[in-house]
Amino acid sequence: MALAADMTAVPQAIVIGGSLGGLFAGEILRSIGWRVEIYERSTHELDSRGGGLVLQPEVLQVLRRAQVPYDTSIGVLARERIYVDREGRIVQRQHMPQTQTSWTSLYAAMRRHFPSSHYHQGAQLASFEQDAAGVRAQLADGRSAHGDLLIAADGGGSTVRQALLPEVEPSYAGYVAWRGLVEERDLPSAAAQVLVERFSFFNYPNAHILCYMVPGAGESIAPGERRYNWVWYRNVEAAKLPALLTDREGGVRASSVPPGMLPDSGREAVYAAADRFLPPQFRSLVQATAEPFIQAIVDLKVPKMAFGRVALLGDAAFQPRPHTAASTSKAAGNALALADALRGNADVLQALKKWEPEQLEYGEYLYRRGVELGRRSQSAYPGSTPT
Repeated sequence: MALAADMTAVPQAIVIGGSLGGLFAGEILRSIGWRVEIYERSTHELDSRGGGLVLQPEVLQVLRRAQVPYDTSIGVLARERIYVDREGRIVQRQHMPQTQTSWTSLYAAMRRHFPSSHYHQGAQLASFEQDAAGVRAQLADGRSAHGDLLIAADGGGSTVRQALLPEVEPSYAGYVAWRGLVEERDLPSAAAQVLVERFSFFNYPNAHILCYMVPGAGESIAPGERRYNWVWYRNVEAAKLPALLTDREGGVRASSVPPGMLPDSGREAVYAAADRFLPPQFRSLVQATAEPFIQAIVDLKVPKMAFGRVALLGDAAFQPRPHTAASTSKAAGNALALADALRGNADVLQALKKWEPEQLEYGEYLYRRGVELGRRSQSAYPGSTPT
């Protein structure tokens, strides 16, 4: 049976996924006159997924075009990049000022701006269908949504992508990222003297760790109220991955164990590894982290992003490795380009065909770039073994 067409003059988009990618799409489509309904499967407000991120131009462009109030000074400036050796001595400096913000700060700004009546929590997608008249999403709780366009912004485990491209699955890259956030006041002064307001690195065989500062609670950037965000990449054999991804309740996670769910044994193992491998400043940083967490690094790419009236956006299509610092900006760029293609174009199918080629090209580029950077930073040195 044909789907009922919306007789109003305002085109409508259904966005599956209410994290940053979904909000980018929702905000920018509203700015060109679309009605947007966002459906997020979580029943509660989302919190920090990974802590810090670099504030890229595409993200700022979405905020400006959608008129989202966001103080771009709400970030922490890293005045330079430094590299330390095993003893914690600075062995290289690069003048490279860069502002880092937090996932929470960016999400909160967009969430405040997006109308709550059009953001639906606890909304799990069950199925969807489309025809010439439109697209319909069926939710697990019995609700349904109708629109002219469905945007899949539901991340690397996208339900929409799995339905459209069941053969496409993430592939493990051979290493994991241990991560954490530390309150500025909780870091010993000796470590802070080296790490504060810097983008800091330590490299060693099969691994590297980096750190930068981000806003703290309440989006504060006041000295003493900020946070250190660290990421420690370590090679791990695939056979050992299930044990690392086992949470405190005994469940084996698909790709990550979030803050608060790591078992005590996992946390102690990270602290012990910091003693063994890291310079004093990074050792202090890791061991000051109350709730470290872990994610497996994976590669994901798709051969198509447009399927009639359905578009894959952000990590639902391409999941670049974190070294590119481009996952968030890619989602913003996908959304910006989609709005440009749809503006003034009543033919959604034609607009998506116009939008898709450049997005695929950029996704492929980031995919290759991420693999290259990962190979360079995580490659095994002669005689070394995974850590």
